[in-house]
Parts: sequence; structure tokens; C-alpha cells
Amino acid sequence: MLMETDDDTLALAAAGGDATAFATLIERQYDRLYRLCFRLTGSQAEAEDLTQDICAALPAKLRSYRGEARFTTWAYRLCVNAAHDRRRRAATHARAADGWGDWEQNRRAANAETDAALDWLTQAMRALPEPLRDTLALVLDDVTHSDAADILGISEGTVSWRISEAKKHLAALRQQEETS
Repeated sequence: MLMETDDDTLALAAAGGDATAFATLIERQYDRLYRLCFRLTGSQAEAEDLTQDICAALPAKLRSYRGEARFTTWAYRLCVNAAHDRRRRAATHARAADGWGDWEQNRRAANAETDAALDWLTQAMRALPEPLRDTLALVLDDVTHSDAADILGISEGTVSWRISEAKKHLAALRQQEETS
């Protein structure tokens, strides 16, 4: 019965405390949430942590879900917000860690090696400004421009413009790499 129920109905049931509906919803959506988190962070380990954090917080967050937006749109918004929060915390930690000598240099070197192992698109996406990266991550996850607009709280035209700008940035980066 639950396998035939749509995600929005499951989310409303889970918001009301239905543990079986919640389990089914997580089973259906976990991989999609992880893919988006990976695109938003560019790191497998960070994406896994972020997805787990989102899933752990989801029961409490679902209490505010009213079905006004599709569940996937609502859940993607949670991912984008959680990624923004994580970036802000990481930037704060990075500023606090500046000047910690050899330990900090070794940590940054290890991070650089990890980054070098990522595929070209993921690495290139990290160079994009946050609004372009977030928008591109959603569209690459097969989110429509309309849904991306809802998730990001912007117009559909702005989504299209951001995708166009992201493509220009990526093309310029590719050109620069080829001529270097």
C-alpha cells in the first residue's frame, strides 16, 4: 500500500508521526538527497555527512511540512539551506584556523590532494559563485527550472540566467586549462 502512495502524502503522514511512512519516504528519497548534497559540496564525505544530518533532522523538520509545495521541492530546499549553513561554518572555522602553522598547512595539503582526485565538473563547480553552483547542482539533478526557482526562492528566468552564466564560467575554465 505505501509503495503506491505518492511522496507528498507520505510526507504528510510522516509529519503526523507515521513511522512507516517516514521510513518509506527516506528509502525513496535518500539517494536523490545524497546526489544533491554531493553536487552542493563536491565531496563524498561531506555529502554523506550532510545527507545524514538532514535525515536525522527530518522528523522534526517534517512537523512544519504542510504540503504547500511538493515534498521533493521542500526537501531540496532543506539540502540547499543545510549546505549554506555548512559552508558558513567551514568559512568561520577556516578563518579561525589561519596561522596554526604546520598542522594547518598539512590539513590544507591533504584537502588539496582530495580535491585533485575529484572529477573535473565537480572541481569546476566549486569555483562557481554559490548562486550559480546551487542552481546548477539542482538542474543537474533533473530538477526543472520551475522547481529550482521554488527551491531557491527566485524566478524561473533567474534560474535560466544562472545556468547560462554557469555554462560560460565552465567554458572559460575549460578554455583556460586547455591553453595552459
